[in-house]
Amino acid sequence: MSYEQTRSRVETYFDKTATHTWERLTSDAPVSRIRATVRRGRDEMRTHMLSRLPKDLCGARILDAGCGAGQMTEALAARGAQIVAVDISPSLIDIAQKRLPLDLHGRVQFLSADMLSRDLGQFDHVIAMDSLIYYAQSDLIRALDGLGRRTSGKVVFTVAPRTPLLMAMWRMGQFFPRSDRSPTMVPHAPDALGHAHSKADAPGRLIPLNRINVGFYISQAMELAA
Repeated sequence: MSYEQTRSRVETYFDKTATHTWERLTSDAPVSRIRATVRRGRDEMRTHMLSRLPKDLCGARILDAGCGAGQMTEALAARGAQIVAVDISPSLIDIAQKRLPLDLHGRVQFLSADMLSRDLGQFDHVIAMDSLIYYAQSDLIRALDGLGRRTSGKVVFTVAPRTPLLMAMWRMGQFFPRSDRSPTMVPHAPDALGHAHSKADAPGRLIPLNRINVGFYISQAMELAA
């Protein structure tokens, strides 16, 4: 499946099918035990990714690529950064705008757009939490190449790690009709991803960071360093 086809499925899922689910998951509203583990895992991952950037981000221009309901955006803006918060889902952008504290609005530009668009300009850092997890290796390498060439500092992102559990879930998912399920995560091995990145002569080097495994949330943080 091409990047454009996958992006379209992601847009439909988050903008139509699962908007209410993600609105609850990213709030303090009661959720099921399974979703509570996803919430905790995402909180841990967000904290870890933020730890890779300076605490003082005054003057920095940062892309929150796939900002969703805006939790990462708010944290980055609170550190003083100027944020371009992009998501393919207009519904999630609307939620993020409404949730952002009024005193931080001057630091954030919200856009419903393709997070990889060159029109977004240059950045000091890029954060892409769980927004690149649906793409095949070739598309992911191209995405990192494009982001890396427009970023002077770090690109901190996540992938679905290639674990036995996730691979089994991925294989099982192939038996279900695509119209009846969410976009499928594509598992990646960090070493294989690093090799493919080097082979593509893309800028920077890929560094595996922490893997967060909390209940039904499993995600691998990585960093593209200049």
